[in-house]
Amino acid sequence: MTIIPQKLHEYKKEYLLAIISGLLLTSTFPKINLDWVAWFAFIPLLYSIKTLSVKNAFYVGLAAGVTHYLTLLYWLVPTMHTYGNLPVWTGSLLILLLSIYLGLYYAVFTSFLTKFCKNPFSIAIWFPMVIVSLEFIRSLLFSGFPWELTGYSQFERLNLIQLSDITGVYGISFLIALVNGSLYISLLYAGKQKWQGVSVLKKTAWGSLTVAALIMIMVLIYGKFRIQSTEQKMETADKINISVIQGNIDQSIKWSPEYQKATILKYLELSFSTLSDSPSLIIWPETATPFYFSSPYGSPYLKRLIQEAVKEANISLLFGSPSYQRDGEMVNYYNTAYLLNPDGKQIGSYNKVHLVPYGEYVPLKEWFPFIGKLVAHVGDFKSGTKGSTILWNQHQIGVQICFEIIFPDLARAMASNQADFFINITNDAWFGTSSGPFQHFSMTVFRAVENKRALARAANTGISGFIDPTGRIMAATSLSVDSARTDTLPLMKTKTIYMKVGDLFAKICLIFVLTFLAYCFMQHQKCNPKQLN
Repeated sequence: MTIIPQKLHEYKKEYLLAIISGLLLTSTFPKINLDWVAWFAFIPLLYSIKTLSVKNAFYVGLAAGVTHYLTLLYWLVPTMHTYGNLPVWTGSLLILLLSIYLGLYYAVFTSFLTKFCKNPFSIAIWFPMVIVSLEFIRSLLFSGFPWELTGYSQFERLNLIQLSDITGVYGISFLIALVNGSLYISLLYAGKQKWQGVSVLKKTAWGSLTVAALIMIMVLIYGKFRIQSTEQKMETADKINISVIQGNIDQSIKWSPEYQKATILKYLELSFSTLSDSPSLIIWPETATPFYFSSPYGSPYLKRLIQEAVKEANISLLFGSPSYQRDGEMVNYYNTAYLLNPDGKQIGSYNKVHLVPYGEYVPLKEWFPFIGKLVAHVGDFKSGTKGSTILWNQHQIGVQICFEIIFPDLARAMASNQADFFINITNDAWFGTSSGPFQHFSMTVFRAVENKRALARAANTGISGFIDPTGRIMAATSLSVDSARTDTLPLMKTKTIYMKVGDLFAKICLIFVLTFLAYCFMQHQKCNPKQLN
């Protein structure tokens, strides 16, 4: 297979349709947020490959994927330029390479359909399973990058997303693909067009539409029931008042020694402004303290300032801070969340588990020593213990720091370890006012729904807010403003199916796809016995 597709000019229409699909998919996510577009966004791409060979379908699928991820993740370029000191052209090259990698999943998807789906009926079966399988693989491969999977586009559709307490976000991706596939088959039938030379039967068109409609109805009924039952449990659950503080500290000065005291004083001032709301716990963002809080070499004065303020307010405080531990001659650095009780004493901590590649550590550093981190830190961070929680007033807190919130298994492990509610602390100043913070916030909704746990979120520049166990956004701040919000969250102990089985649904889809591929391979070998020699 050549790297550059041959006779590109012959397939202008096909590539144009693929690019349209890529743009439509991007439009379903924040900031554009046209979530309803997701239900037909794949159709132009499917139209583009209906007569193509496997090879050409690969390139067309790649074009759709690259278009989607270039426009979805554009904010990485200014982030790497401003905070990683990379030239714009270098950042542009890196995001192009990342988009090509992510686009390969779409290329594999279109290749699969043209290779193995030889009739329209098989599209209805395999399209959703292949989409889910590839998204699941993407969430695991190379440490995982499950950023804005297809299902995340529906984060504001409460009735629909309740399904994720069984299937996780992959169930929503499956539904979107199922509807796209059934609509596509019906459009082929209505237009008297063929798929890979095969006409669409009337019963196939109507059958796929009927099945998709019935499944959607059942999912929406289930969603309504789950919202009602969860709200009933919320009414009788214990409740706590929590305040989240958005310091809005400029990232360019955050770590400057001359601004350290001003930063802490700002957080304290915002915190004291919430005391009239009687919060039991105040939350500051990730690395809110621009010094090593637990180290005697950090800033003893600023540490005492925080502890004395906590005593004066008679309140618990959870905040982020870098930390380190000595292991012989080695020094291990961590991205840490600390919890202080009303006496100002540290009573718990949590070390970030899933680190950001090239942001908090350098993968394959032994083989590629010339690759530095994109964001300057004191050293490579080490991971904490998966599923660990912090005990506070007889309640377990599940803390997720920044990027961790997009990995459902981390939240699931904390809920299974008796976490009553979740806290997400993050910086997000890296993203500026781009789509990045909005995309990041949208994915937190699913962690609440999957585990039926309330979630409080404190971000340096936003978006901070509160999400209830049904996924309803109770409050959300604007970007780049000082803010202090207080709300009441229920403490839940509900055990969801997703908590028990995890991503079993995605694994089943992957098993079906792999089994089908193995069957096709065996049949091919039977038809071509010479290949066995």
